Amino acid sequence: MRVHLLDGTYELFRHYFGQPPRPGEDGAEIGATYGVVATVLTMLEGGATHLGVATDHVIPSFRNELWPGYKTGDEVPEVLSAQFEVLEEALRSLGLVVWPMVDLEADDALASAAAVAAEDQSVEQVIICTPDKDLAQCVVGGRVVQLDRRKDLLVDEDGVRAKFGVSPTSIPDWLALVGDAADGFPGLSGWGKRSAAVVLAHYVHLDSIPDEAGHWDPEVRKAVRGAERLAATLRDERDLVELFRVLATLRIERSLLTKVADLEWHGPTPAFDDTCQRLRAPAFAARAAALASR
Repeated sequence: MRVHLLDGTYELFRHYFGQPPRPGEDGAEIGATYGVVATVLTMLEGGATHLGVATDHVIPSFRNELWPGYKTGDEVPEVLSAQFEVLEEALRSLGLVVWPMVDLEADDALASAAAVAAEDQSVEQVIICTPDKDLAQCVVGGRVVQLDRRKDLLVDEDGVRAKFGVSPTSIPDWLALVGDAADGFPGLSGWGKRSAAVVLAHYVHLDSIPDEAGHWDPEVRKAVRGAERLAATLRDERDLVELFRVLATLRIERSLLTKVADLEWHGPTPAFDDTCQRLRAPAFAARAAALASR
């Protein structure tokens, strides 16, 4: 079997900015929710049998306590933030497992479910449906992969190396050095994507990079412009870069998914009819019923 893990937060944002406004039965805006439910039905129609969806029920997480500049969701339009709970209820009524995250983030939930699913020998492949670069750290060979559904692009371990210049296990270290504007931490001054990739391709983790450029592998030192300056920055800001790596490292919480069988879709619940009425989408009910009867 294949396990599909969907980034509900990304999908909600994508549909909010990509769909025209759509008022629901009560007049409230539900266009983004409508788009995500349509996406999930399309996935089920395409053959997905085991599917879980993670959302950020609230945007702030434990990471905000570690770094004051971490993303807070203050810039999220109210009409969008109001749809998170609506989406979670809609997907549950469709019969899906939903992880609405509060202290941890949706990315942590996806990483957790991927780790549990990958250990199940009956699982042929785990497909994490998001283009988010943070999830690249979860990729394992061709068994745990990322799928950008918008581009129809599947990324395995070789794809991660081709894109970032490092293996999946080095992604948190790479993000710590170069920063992540979307998450609100800057990385270290002077460290760019290429320099971080060259150094980490050799040393793998921050802890293994010598404090002095003179102690770096000669080929690495030769390939990196300003190696002495970069080494000094890393040496002087070890505590800061270690904090950034903590921010970039996804947490594995195995209690979120006890067994893969829990993700198997068995059809919509009776409440899905009310969801379809709220979304003004009677065709959704018919599609779900047709899928359930297959």
